[in-house]
Amino acid sequence: MPNKLMMVFVGTDIIFAGCGGLLIGFSLLSETQMRATPTITTVAEHLLLKQCPLTAGVVNAIFIFLTFMLSLPALFLPQNRGWLRAQGWLVVFCATFTLVLGLTVWFVTLHSRANLNRIWAHEQPLTQSLLQQKFNCCGYNNSTSPPFIQDGTCTNSLVAAQKGGCISKFSSFANGYLDLIFTAAFGIVGIDVVLVLCVAMVLKYRQELERYKHIDEKNGLGGL
Repeated sequence: MPNKLMMVFVGTDIIFAGCGGLLIGFSLLSETQMRATPTITTVAEHLLLKQCPLTAGVVNAIFIFLTFMLSLPALFLPQNRGWLRAQGWLVVFCATFTLVLGLTVWFVTLHSRANLNRIWAHEQPLTQSLLQQKFNCCGYNNSTSPPFIQDGTCTNSLVAAQKGGCISKFSSFANGYLDLIFTAAFGIVGIDVVLVLCVAMVLKYRQELERYKHIDEKNGLGGL
């Protein structure tokens, strides 16, 4: 019957694999969303996801799945420690990979206003209009700088001047959305750290079992 340590190890290992599924699911769904025609509901997320390393997220998820597969021989070979060591090093690699992805997204939030200004300037009038409708604003800094796009939200110059620019609402939304992404990435790193500790404890446990086995063999108790 498995002991509590092995049960915790198996549970953490399964959660680790689930994090890989979450990572690849988010990355693939986001790439699909980016290829779709933007709407008022999705236009802001569409633009922000372009700032995220989605392809690297898929690669990271693949490494996570490979690491999980590598842990299976360690479970079915209770006397073996080589597979566990290999898994431990790969988990460290995956944690570092995920940490870099999270830091990349976090770094984007530090320059959100400058990045969003550049994004706004390079987008088509239709996209700018969708953003104006989503955030109920006109223009980026204000209605004249750059000039607002006339649509159902910004019907004329007087209405546009009263509504104000999109910079505050857009940047506030961007920071909140990107905060969720890099916080989730750091949470996955936390799971990785717990799994590394579990691997280390299982290695220590198996090493102790082997040591006691050798002691018993020297004392002539190997058959007990």
